[in-house]
Amino acid sequence: MNQEFVTLSNLIRNRKSEFPATYKPGMIDPSLVDEILINASWAPNHKKTEPWRFVVIQADHKQRLSEFMADHYKQTTDPSHFDPIKQRKASEKPLEASLVIALCVHRSPEALLPPWEETAALACAVQNMWLSCTALGIGSYWSTPSIIKHLAPFLGLKANEECLGLFYMGWSGHPGGERTRKNLDEFRHWL
Repeated sequence: MNQEFVTLSNLIRNRKSEFPATYKPGMIDPSLVDEILINASWAPNHKKTEPWRFVVIQADHKQRLSEFMADHYKQTTDPSHFDPIKQRKASEKPLEASLVIALCVHRSPEALLPPWEETAALACAVQNMWLSCTALGIGSYWSTPSIIKHLAPFLGLKANEECLGLFYMGWSGHPGGERTRKNLDEFRHWL
């Protein structure tokens, strides 16, 4: 195997979710964030719709997101099930991260493309982001809390756009551990 393939394979196999509570302090330079999002934009997408939209949430806006998440939990939780610890945890993540990127998709008319194809394109873009973060020593995590269905006004999304997750980023503070996957024979079948 050539060295580039070995390097790419190592990068892919070392990509992991790293949660905000493990991040080291420090801001991520906006030029690095831009490079990561440029890499995201090279994801495959049918009919070249480039459906991904990214809203970078940083500085004081992380505090606003934190408050929005805490309020949402309080307003949408039955009082008999309300848990102040869950509310606190829901609001902590944005503050523990260097920044948060809302992962959004711009939907084309269904006559042009089925919605799943643009969701798949966004997922490919996120994988490019994740691999870029791994290469740079940035921890990252794609979260899909139920609040994402209610973030459109907060994020300023248009009628044909929706949020499909929050991508937390911060300097990696968690050393890589042993990762495993099923044996190839368990999920590959030759005809």
